[in-house]
Amino acid sequence: METGVVTIKGQVVIPSKIRHRHQIKKGTKVCFIERGDEIILKPVTDEYIDKLRGSLGTKGAVLRSLIEEKGREKKL
Repeated sequence: METGVVTIKGQVVIPSKIRHRHQIKKGTKVCFIERGDEIILKPVTDEYIDKLRGSLGTKGAVLRSLIEEKGREKKL
């Protein structure tokens, strides 16, 4: 188990082994999921977006929005 410290601004450093394992680099967006008393941090990758497909019952509108946002990020 890796540990870290929360700064006064609420920032946490993700240990390098975990960043490398999950391909998290500068500019990678992450989402925070609350599950009971746990906080789960997940990188928002193409694979993660694909797994979400159809889970919201919006007929793809949310997925299209996420894909468009990801495309804009890649242009930066």
